[in-house]
Amino acid sequence: MPEQTNLDLSPIGNCAATALIDRRGRFVWACYPRIDGEPVFSALLEPACGGSEEAGFWSVEMADVNETTQAYIRNTAVLRTEMRDRHGAVVEVIDFAPRLHHLNRTYKPWAFYRLIRPVSGTPRIRIRMAPTGNWGRDLGAATYGSSHIRYECGPAVMRLTTNAPLTYLREDQTFRLEGPLGFHLGPDEPYPNDVLTDAEHMLRATIAYWQGWVRTLTIPLEWQEAVIRAAITLKLCSYDDTGAIVAAMTTSIPEAANTGRNWDYRYCWIRDAYYVVRALNRLGAADMLESYLVYLRNLTDQAAGGHVQPLYSVSLQSDLTERIAPDMTGYRGMGPVRVGNQAYEHHQHDVYGQMILPLTQSFFDARFLRVGTVADFHALEKVGDRAFAVYDKPDAGLWEFRTIARVHTYSALLCWAACDRLANVALSLGLKDRSSFWSKRAGIIRKAIEEKAWNEKLGIFTGSFGGEEVDASLLQLFELGFLPADDPRCVATFKECERQLRKGDNFYRYVEPDDFGEPETAFNFCTFWYIEALHLMGRTEEARELFEAMLARRTHSGLLSEDVKVDTGELWGNFPQTYSLVGLITCAVLLSRPWTTVR
Repeated sequence: MPEQTNLDLSPIGNCAATALIDRRGRFVWACYPRIDGEPVFSALLEPACGGSEEAGFWSVEMADVNETTQAYIRNTAVLRTEMRDRHGAVVEVIDFAPRLHHLNRTYKPWAFYRLIRPVSGTPRIRIRMAPTGNWGRDLGAATYGSSHIRYECGPAVMRLTTNAPLTYLREDQTFRLEGPLGFHLGPDEPYPNDVLTDAEHMLRATIAYWQGWVRTLTIPLEWQEAVIRAAITLKLCSYDDTGAIVAAMTTSIPEAANTGRNWDYRYCWIRDAYYVVRALNRLGAADMLESYLVYLRNLTDQAAGGHVQPLYSVSLQSDLTERIAPDMTGYRGMGPVRVGNQAYEHHQHDVYGQMILPLTQSFFDARFLRVGTVADFHALEKVGDRAFAVYDKPDAGLWEFRTIARVHTYSALLCWAACDRLANVALSLGLKDRSSFWSKRAGIIRKAIEEKAWNEKLGIFTGSFGGEEVDASLLQLFELGFLPADDPRCVATFKECERQLRKGDNFYRYVEPDDFGEPETAFNFCTFWYIEALHLMGRTEEARELFEAMLARRTHSGLLSEDVKVDTGELWGNFPQTYSLVGLITCAVLLSRPWTTVR
């Protein structure tokens, strides 16, 4: 029987191809031809086509293995797995997706390289590859050439080129590893070069790329390794071709066991991406921010002042119809596995602010290759018009309720931020009349929030106009500059959120029942919001202690998923979750001792 699946996984990628590799060095998740495509390695979600046997993986198995260790090559997305057998023989497996500068552009194909090297002794290994197609319905059909294997995986067709003996691969045979082996997995195209030489060259160039990118980051004094790993992983969640940033690499990892809270996160949420670029901006990663702004400007043109969805595909496709993949059993057998996300149909009014806030920076940041123009501002005004029109209208909110509609305070807050930032931009462009116009609109929304979201009886801001409930997004009232953290109303609201939503070292999104009942897990990003709020409230030592507790919760690869089971500390939800990594970076920057303490 296969071992129980878990989220102790390591992502590799190049901003075009991504894969998740487990502690045994097996590819267990990768989609083709892009991150929101069909999984060709699908073992993570237990495809039905395997029957009693496992399917959807690519493994290197060592005979008589006694110990396996795994780590990234320093400051890269290159993963090294080392296996040691009972006789002292050692083999290393290096996995990466090539990314390098070539001919004045970035080379980043949908491709993976795998290098297998004997380190000591005479290791005996078996290489197995069992990709799947049609969302777990079929095993990939293999056709063998002289030095390659062609896999038909439904609509996806791949080619594995190698200097390894194909007979052993074909028969799943164990053999002696007496020299290095190179593998290239990519589209079904002839591979004209020596694969081992290429793999070694691509490895050196890819390491150089990642280590060079990390050197451009401005990092805090403390927790550097955690911040660097989070930053690299956030970059892996971006899609270079369009600038989109996905919420996670996976679909349908349950938020909690057997709850049906299984969602497809392989799309670009405007909200999530806003927080990603905001966190990376703290590190000076202008390249990702600028690329995402291109995506947003295209979205601004596409929306033309009309409705903006909460999420789009990485190519800005709007139809993300949700369906069930019947031939995927699901993570630990906990289906359903969903493809697409019904949230694209929602009205979530905070998106208008989350479009405007990132684009605002282009009018003020001298680093950018393309600075904001008056024409850009006028295009953004259409988004602002929409924000002002809907700020006091019911929506599904940032928690994406499927059957609950309210005027959510967070949505109104972001609509206020949209108008407030447009006033700032107009002033910077010398458009005083437009600045006054947007300031007045921001003032109208501010007045509505202060009157309608404030519950006089409870003495707190509530999660919706006229409501009594609280949720974690209320912590954003002072983080976004709506009110100072020491405002008595903020202090009272913070204390009530803390009383209701904190459970040990965790912070819930909300505790009231939703479409699926009461939440069973805490949302990691909300715990980071809470840590940030503790710091702003002057409780910095407590914030640092809680931050360390969150760091201890990470996988061996230094990452987090969306949720955590409070009583066991087990990670649940899609992985790696950009929200969670954003929180890690933001809190590390806020809480770290300054560099001036050591230099």
